[in-house]
Amino acid sequence: MPLHTFVRFEPQPGKEQKLREELKLLLEPTRAEPGCIGIHLYEALREPLMFYIHSEWVDEAAFDAHPKLPHMTRFLGLVSGLTTYPVKGIRTKQIG
Repeated sequence: MPLHTFVRFEPQPGKEQKLREELKLLLEPTRAEPGCIGIHLYEALREPLMFYIHSEWVDEAAFDAHPKLPHMTRFLGLVSGLTTYPVKGIRTKQIG
């Protein structure tokens, strides 16, 4: 059964554009990862500005390998300077 993940990113004031750019840089290399079914980036339409990533993986092992790859280690090393809280992915399964 596929694994779905959701991550919310709240940018620090003045860091909105930089965070948007960094998140967009994750999309293509993540889509090329073994086990990634899909990944999409979303932006809130109303204030406060938030970004959201939804990704789908073949299983938890594929997602567990994700943060260890170079594009993710780079991103995880800088994201705390761009967001108001630590990054935390929520693992889910589809029901219904």
